[in-house]
Amino acid sequence: MTPVLAIEFNKAFFFKFLKFGLVGFSGLIVDFGVTYFFKKKLRVHKYISNSLGFLVATGTNYSLNRYWTFHNQDPAYIIQFGKFFVVSVVGLALSNSLIYLLHDKLKWNFYLAKACAIVFVSLWNFFANYLYTFTGQ
Repeated sequence: MTPVLAIEFNKAFFFKFLKFGLVGFSGLIVDFGVTYFFKKKLRVHKYISNSLGFLVATGTNYSLNRYWTFHNQDPAYIIQFGKFFVVSVVGLALSNSLIYLLHDKLKWNFYLAKACAIVFVSLWNFFANYLYTFTGQ
């Protein structure tokens, strides 16, 4: 029986993984930049500013991953963005849960806990988007 979800670990796959990481890093810069602008310059509440940063970064990450990382031309881009957004929100929840577990419960250093969460969630985001959002394009 052939598996439904198969991943071929080849050069093209690893190149997509690298591109996904670069897009994620650019999203980090966008997120922090938007959050800083709204919080410090416009004096918007920190949680609203943080949410705006997350939303803008999710939008830019989706666009860059759709066209650059996965070269995807699916005409149902609104549904596809919804999938990408869901994967991102699940990743955010996983990140917060891991940080809570490692830092608050197990008393790890906050930044070590955050670094572990980043590694885990980055893998989650890539594979979930590869297999679900962009269907292995």
